Amino acid sequence: MTNSKLSNSDFDSSNFLVFLNTWRKPLIIITIIAFVASIIFSSSVFITPKYKSTVVLFPTSTNSISKALLSENVGNKHDIMEFGEEEQTEQMLQLLNSNKIRDKVIEKYDLMNHYDIDPDSRFKNTRLFKEYDNNITFRRTEYMAVKISVLDKDPQMAADIANDIAELLDSTKNDMQKVRAIKGFKIVEEEYIRLNNEIRQMEDSLTVLRKLGVHDYESQSEMINRQLAIELAKGNKAGVNALEKKLKVLAEYGGPYVSLRDALEHEKKQLSLIKAKYEEAKVDAEEYLPQKFIVNNAYKAEKKAYPIRWIIVLCSTLSALFLSILVIIIIDNFKKLSKKKTIK
Repeated sequence: MTNSKLSNSDFDSSNFLVFLNTWRKPLIIITIIAFVASIIFSSSVFITPKYKSTVVLFPTSTNSISKALLSENVGNKHDIMEFGEEEQTEQMLQLLNSNKIRDKVIEKYDLMNHYDIDPDSRFKNTRLFKEYDNNITFRRTEYMAVKISVLDKDPQMAADIANDIAELLDSTKNDMQKVRAIKGFKIVEEEYIRLNNEIRQMEDSLTVLRKLGVHDYESQSEMINRQLAIELAKGNKAGVNALEKKLKVLAEYGGPYVSLRDALEHEKKQLSLIKAKYEEAKVDAEEYLPQKFIVNNAYKAEKKAYPIRWIIVLCSTLSALFLSILVIIIIDNFKKLSKKKTIK
């Protein structure tokens, strides 16, 4: 019974080569047709060739210019020549994927028209952003660098877009940081000006007290008291009266003088600290450093990168061959099955 089932099987894999030989002519014809068709339909007539340009860059490890160059705090200092690590690379990728850079590139190169998108279309922006994402990609390399890749039918435009995106990275990041840096600078500047004004007022008050005769409260009071004892011992009433007047001035204005003098000393120390922060904040608000190290600039490609015709031809030909074999097997088995039913 088992032998009977095997003999009546619709398709036996052991006879596959015999099966291929039986149907060799149609299979060869189909394969040739698929081969020729794939060559034709993968040509530039049907598929617009695209050229690829790339930029490879490393992020920097520093964000604040003042902390890298001016700060005296050794713990906060960074080498401005040092490459960034994974965190900086991820931040760079996020910036490159931002709509700020995307919108500037779209506007500068008029990609709506360049990609042949109808400006009156209902989903024009959706199609535009999809084309942008398909043609412009960013990825992290195994060495923690970032690779900007641009595909375009115009090889020069592909190179220009890739290089411009690298430049836009600097301006975009700097613009974002400047907003915060300028705000911080204004806060420090206001405090610096306020403290300066307070110190000036204190110095003016001390000048008035000095004009009244209070120059150095501690040494003056000690010297006058010593001289007063001498004059009293001599019985010099005129000298005693003169010294008592000076002591009265010291008694009246000595306290304010000491308070102002000590406060002024403290405020000057604070001003020194604020001045250092003021200078650092000013540098961060007004100056900038490049945010990247460019390893490779993009250049005009000489050969197209898309489509890869041999892959299309190979895949299309093999797919056509396998599909035709499958269809022939199904048809052949269907015919055998129909004959069996007729015989029964």
